Amino acid sequence: MHFSSKYFRAYLVLFTVSLLAASDLMAQDSTAPAATVVKKKSYTRNTFEGNYIIDNQSVMVPIKGTFEFDINHRFGIMSNNFTDLFGLFALANMRLGFDYTPIKDLQIGFGAGNYNMLVDWNAKYALLKQTRNNSMPVSVTLYGDVAMDTRAKNSSIPIVNTSDRFSYFSQILIARKFTEALSLQAGIALTHFNNIPGFLNANNDIVQELKNDNLTASFSGRYKISPKTSIIFSVDQPLTQNPMNNPHPNISFGLDMRSSGHDFQVFVGNYGYTLPEFNTVYNQNDFTKGQFLIGFNISRLWNF
Repeated sequence: MHFSSKYFRAYLVLFTVSLLAASDLMAQDSTAPAATVVKKKSYTRNTFEGNYIIDNQSVMVPIKGTFEFDINHRFGIMSNNFTDLFGLFALANMRLGFDYTPIKDLQIGFGAGNYNMLVDWNAKYALLKQTRNNSMPVSVTLYGDVAMDTRAKNSSIPIVNTSDRFSYFSQILIARKFTEALSLQAGIALTHFNNIPGFLNANNDIVQELKNDNLTASFSGRYKISPKTSIIFSVDQPLTQNPMNNPHPNISFGLDMRSSGHDFQVFVGNYGYTLPEFNTVYNQNDFTKGQFLIGFNISRLWNF
């Protein structure tokens, strides 16, 4: 086919203009600033195996959509030896708990126990979380609990008003995972009872045996001895000086055994109640007299 010089010149001009436009566009793209890359925070995982470190909460909050069922059990003190088979035949304190994580970093729960027919409501919020690059070196969690004595009112129970049935516990927890094996946690707690024991003195004045507000410091930890087994410990020290019947400190230690969806703890300690407000104010088990007891916690988790 014959191709005229006129058409060839027009085609050449069009081709040249196209090349110039393309090269200009490429030059503009090469000088455009690079898009900012936002690095996602990487948090330290599994500081502890579950919600509990014996009688204390841990900084851990399950992932969103987790439902948890807990069984907390405390036998009697072991100092009676074979009389009650080291407390196994003694009166035990038990609690069943139900917890759910509706949104990220927040867990809410409900429980009921046999001691004083107590029911409780609790909430836990992960305020800060330790990062892998140590930009945040610790995890910080807030925990709160409200308990209600549901026993029927009678002359032997010091309940006059509905408010007398309530007690409160609030705690701030700070923890750090130092290695894959070692994690440590410290906490400070405030316990408040609306109604506390008292008596009438010779002048018919009401004398309180305890203060309504009590502070307690705690120190807990775990050391992994295998991928699914850890040694755990907890120490709780009352800080408030009461008029009488000061609560005794708690020293406890045991084993934590983890499997998929289950967490089982068995331990020996001084605390005999299943709720923190009663342990921190009413504990009269003295470790210097060997008044220890056996307890266990069982947790089962489901993710929805």
